[in-house]
Amino acid sequence: MFSLRNYTISISMLVALMLQIMPMPIIADPFRPDWVFLVLAYWTLALPQRVNVGVAFINGLLLDLLLGTTLGIHGFALSLAIFILAANYQRLRNYSVWQQAFMVGLLTSLYHLVIFWLQHLLTDIYFLFTYLWPVLTTMLFWPWCFLVLRKVRRQLKVN
Repeated sequence: MFSLRNYTISISMLVALMLQIMPMPIIADPFRPDWVFLVLAYWTLALPQRVNVGVAFINGLLLDLLLGTTLGIHGFALSLAIFILAANYQRLRNYSVWQQAFMVGLLTSLYHLVIFWLQHLLTDIYFLFTYLWPVLTTMLFWPWCFLVLRKVRRQLKVN
């Protein structure tokens, strides 16, 4: 029998993947938050036994397929950032939401710099400051994402 509780994490990841590729106006596109990273970060902090580096790598591969980037770039970058988050989840859980937002911003900047570094090794791109705009918007969206996903987790009793 279908139980929404069993598929909550998968559905939230699917929604994050759809938000990541959703068309936006050209002026707003450079500011697109990293929805996949936000949702992965929340579930890693909330349920580290269910969402970990393997889930991050699979979602990174799906993101590579959806964005048309070289296969494995987002998988590696997400895995690295989520590994650091999972290794420190007990400490990060005790921080306030705004302190967590700052830490998510640091991990998102690591994620973007790893992606840039790997793409620079494979192609001929150069660093532009606009690559880091999503770090700011991801930090700003963390409290909202945290509160929404926590409410969903508590109402559906996901554990």
